[in-house]
Amino acid sequence: MFGEPQKEHAWLQRFIGTWDYDHDCPENPGKKLKGRQTFTSLGGFWIVGDGTGEMPGGGPAKMLLTIGYDPAKSRYVGTWVGSMMANLWVYEGELDAAGTTLTLQADGPSFSGDGTTATYQDIIEVKSDDHYEFRGQVRQPDGSWHVFMRSDYRRAA
Repeated sequence: MFGEPQKEHAWLQRFIGTWDYDHDCPENPGKKLKGRQTFTSLGGFWIVGDGTGEMPGGGPAKMLLTIGYDPAKSRYVGTWVGSMMANLWVYEGELDAAGTTLTLQADGPSFSGDGTTATYQDIIEVKSDDHYEFRGQVRQPDGSWHVFMRSDYRRAA
């Protein structure tokens, strides 16, 4: 149960600090929404991201993201909650072979609003020590993926 952080935990520590982001959303084509996320570490095992931003329809949003690594599952795990919805997103995922892209998958309410669920992926792609991209996509009925949002994060000065 107890132990020392592993290399997978160390990979997450690159996000510690404050990041500013621009967010592209289909509801507001051509308009960049702004936000900020600050990551802290819990014992070197977890990162916790406390974020604020603009909603596509106006008004503020608040989000909380947790990501860690579960050695028993050999998978990254985490959660996401936001002030705009009642759903708790529970993630599982893996890092690509290059060590630059973490893909986290969760099931949640379908965009259709008909009470069904859909499979989503949140993808964190490290571009450099001071830049990463966060994008969300949903699996379509034909099995393909549709990107519904993209955020460009830069380390705050």
